[in-house]
Amino acid sequence: MDYTPLRMDASLPPLRVNLYSDTQTKPTPAMKAAMLAAEVGDEQFGWDPTTNQLQERMAALMGKEAALFLPSGTMCNQIAIATHCRPGDEILAHETAHILTSEGGAVGAITGAQITGLRGARGQFDAETLRAAIRPRTRYSPPQTLLEIEQTANSGGGAVWKVETINELCAIAHEKGLSTHMDGARLMNACVAAGIAPKDMVAGMDSLWLDFTKGLGTGVGAVLCGTKEFIGAAWRWKQRLGGSMRQSGMLAAGCIHALEHHVDRLADDHTNARRLARGLAQLPGITVEDPETNLVFFNTQGAGLTAAELSDRARAHGVAVSTNGKYRVRACTHLDVTAADMDMAVQVIGEVVKAA
Repeated sequence: MDYTPLRMDASLPPLRVNLYSDTQTKPTPAMKAAMLAAEVGDEQFGWDPTTNQLQERMAALMGKEAALFLPSGTMCNQIAIATHCRPGDEILAHETAHILTSEGGAVGAITGAQITGLRGARGQFDAETLRAAIRPRTRYSPPQTLLEIEQTANSGGGAVWKVETINELCAIAHEKGLSTHMDGARLMNACVAAGIAPKDMVAGMDSLWLDFTKGLGTGVGAVLCGTKEFIGAAWRWKQRLGGSMRQSGMLAAGCIHALEHHVDRLADDHTNARRLARGLAQLPGITVEDPETNLVFFNTQGAGLTAAELSDRARAHGVAVSTNGKYRVRACTHLDVTAADMDMAVQVIGEVVKAA
């Protein structure tokens, strides 16, 4: 993923439509009220009742024994990997996985493990590819200890892994002695799109996390889930990485509010993504990938523009998108944009394309 910063300098007009990322969402007034009313305590000692409630709810929702509240999804990934793996171990993941492309080399820096990228369309790989990547265990090869899946597949266009595929891959991994981990950055988008309960989607996973700062709309927070033993070991890594948050209940309350009010409405984001895709597909030279969730990727090469050029020119007219390669643009729908905003974005991008 290309994390070119969203430009907000004084030379640019105010944002009219922010499709840069669902991380751009801001807590709603109702969420802020819930955060202000939260009962708090020192979460490091298990004394924060609101954080405890969030962790218990998340463990039940995901069908796991325990859960751990953390500041970010990247911290969830790195703590999970450090808990599952040892220096020199090998992780199998898609070649576009966030842990490989977008976490600053943290797997090597923190755990000392390595990632082997597997190929496959739309950010996914199949059972045949996984089996081919698993080697006999000898002293000449790194121990293969972890299979990682990203749901939804971000660089794969927000594609949803089918639960049948996930279960098949997990069965292979467990048969070969690997643990399984899910990067659940947009897990609830996948569950809503597929109509599958979270605990069924992640039944084969030894660990997984859910991000609350994307489509669920909180300002801070993600929750890592697994067995009691796993979460106990993960707590040590949380301590090592400085993740104790003391009175974290104010943040946890926002996450609880999101679980209660912002899950079903993810379907609105998916509807808006399809509306945006239909509009963009009508523009000359623009090729659009069919969205499955809230991410819309489109190619600008036929319009005679690079992704960066289109992004910069759209931003000059108040519309923000991100780039994912020389000609690939990503637009992300979320709770702070509307159907009317989709039409405005298409209009602005259409003007940019026409001017080019």
